[in-house]
Amino acid sequence: MRVLEGLEPQNVFYFFEEITRIPHGSGNVKQISDYLKKFATDRGLECIQDELYNVIIIKEATEGYEDAEPYILQGHMDMVAVKTPECDIDMTKDPLQLYVEDERIHAKGTSLGGDDGIAIAYVLALLDADDISHPRVEVILTVDEETGMEGAKGIDLSMLRGKRLINLDQEEEGVVITSCAGGARVDVGIPLNREKAQQGSVQFMEINVKGLLGGHSGIEIDKGRGNANCLLGRVLKGLSEQCDLHLASMKGGLADNAIPREAEAIIAVDISQKEAVIAGAREYENIIRQELGDKDPDLTVECRETAWRDECYDVSSTVQALNCLCRLPNGIIAMSQELEGLVQTSLNLGVVTIEQDKLMLSYAVRSSVDEEKEQLCVQMQEIAKNAGAAAEVRNSYTGWAYRADSPLRDIVAEVYEKMYGKKPVLEAIHAGVECGILAAKIEGLDCVSIGPDMSNVHTAQESIDVASVQRMWKYLLALLAYK
Repeated sequence: MRVLEGLEPQNVFYFFEEITRIPHGSGNVKQISDYLKKFATDRGLECIQDELYNVIIIKEATEGYEDAEPYILQGHMDMVAVKTPECDIDMTKDPLQLYVEDERIHAKGTSLGGDDGIAIAYVLALLDADDISHPRVEVILTVDEETGMEGAKGIDLSMLRGKRLINLDQEEEGVVITSCAGGARVDVGIPLNREKAQQGSVQFMEINVKGLLGGHSGIEIDKGRGNANCLLGRVLKGLSEQCDLHLASMKGGLADNAIPREAEAIIAVDISQKEAVIAGAREYENIIRQELGDKDPDLTVECRETAWRDECYDVSSTVQALNCLCRLPNGIIAMSQELEGLVQTSLNLGVVTIEQDKLMLSYAVRSSVDEEKEQLCVQMQEIAKNAGAAAEVRNSYTGWAYRADSPLRDIVAEVYEKMYGKKPVLEAIHAGVECGILAAKIEGLDCVSIGPDMSNVHTAQESIDVASVQRMWKYLLALLAYK
């Protein structure tokens, strides 16, 4: 029996459960792309699958809507694939394990992929139906949105006729997104010098920062939550000022656009300094817990002895790497002067690893001001260069500018008010959606972004509200039927 069987709208939840059975983390999208292509082919729909695995599906207008202006419906097929440390699901191969609790859908131990699996479910339910009135519908499902919007950048849209686009990647019902920030990824590589560990004179220690809430780096960046990677770097730097500290390993985070909940490092210190290191870690835990307060109340910093290793990194390169990590900015850089409460520019240290004798730091940079985004990237490159490291900027994308004259926005607001007796909230967001990139490919494209209520996206606590999915499905159908 299906977990979501019996939930309404049945066809939407049928297809949502179908896609949760197909691994589709960013960079692992061929299987879901092939599924979408087969879906369209089986129903005789026009379908284009490009070399990036983007998929376009076209369904002609139903009777009475032949002369209506087409709609473009758009979402992305990749998800941020993260899980809890104790979860043994292989998210590159295994299906998600869904469950319903308190009228919300969750996945056991992993992210759910409601962002943006619900978009796929909505459009498949629409394309599968023969009793829904609509104009010509052109569906765009892109790949690797979560890692830099590469699918949207590379897709060819020259065959489309539509000039109005509904993006289905919004996570709050009743809030219509009308513009968003642009962004980039920045990768910093800080060299480390390997050396033999001095057996009998050093003790290896494991330090863990965990228990944080984490979250979406575009949505929760203003919540004041702790970043496990940055906090671990701070703890290690502080300890390195008290003793000779050799870094042996360090890792944290799973996606650069997710605020990391946990991070860990293995260090080597002189045996005589072992107890001081344990005490120092405990002191930092107390300091950071006081700083975070109720914004992240469950933080812990654990320090314990661990197994011997033959090699580690020397003190000098360890200190240099930790200094660079702590000098690089993180979090909110600037708030908008025009829209109260809107983050204008930020960055998030999402992933830390050691690869090929380099401490690798991966950041998601966001800004609604392109010049400010570029300036921040240059600043990071300069800090890295001064530390003998290198910073590479990749996957840069433009923001989606607010359009003063938007007939689509007017329709969306009118239909919403008629259905629910109140006006929707029109909002600019700091998170990124693909509308700006797609608008650059279609002259005069008019865009909005809508979607049902989701929470804790990009984390293993992600969930989606069942009743909201149903309401937004009815809303979407009303928009398509509007004349």
